[in-house]
Amino acid sequence: MPAQNLRLSDRQLKGVKPASKDYVLTEGDGLQLRVRSNGSLLWNFNYREPVTKKRINIGFGTYPELSLANARKMAVDARELLAQGIDPKVQRNMFNEAKRAETEHTFENVATAWFELKKHSVTPAYAEDIWKSLTLHVLPDLRTAPLAKSPRRW
Repeated sequence: MPAQNLRLSDRQLKGVKPASKDYVLTEGDGLQLRVRSNGSLLWNFNYREPVTKKRINIGFGTYPELSLANARKMAVDARELLAQGIDPKVQRNMFNEAKRAETEHTFENVATAWFELKKHSVTPAYAEDIWKSLTLHVLPDLRTAPLAKSPRRW
C-alpha cells in the first residue's frame, strides 16, 4: 500500500520549532519548508532542471511572510513552467533582470548621467542653470519614469 502524502496545515506550521540541525517539512509536489536551526522558515521548491535533469532548489520566500496558500500557488506556477520545458529559476532571474533594467534607466538617472557629461563642456553658470531648470520643471513629473516605456514623439 503506498504511503499517504500528508499536506502541511497552517496550524502545524505555527507550531514548528527549530532543532539543533536544519530539517525539512515536505508539502508534496516539490514544495518544502526548510526549518533552520536559527528559527527561520524558508519555502523551497525542489525540481529537476528540464535539460540536464539535475535536482535544483528554488527559494520562494520565508514563512509567515509568504503564506502556505501562496507558496502552494507558486509551486503550481513553477510546475506549469516545467511542463512547458522552462526552468522556473531561469525564468525568475530573467524577470528580475528585466525589472532591474527598467528601474535602472529612469529619467532622473539618465538626466544625471547626461548632465555629468555635459557640465564640463559649458560654463559653470550655464551648467548650474541647466540643472536648476531640470530639477524645477522636468524632474518633479518625470523623476521615476522608466525610459523603456516612454512614448516616442519624434
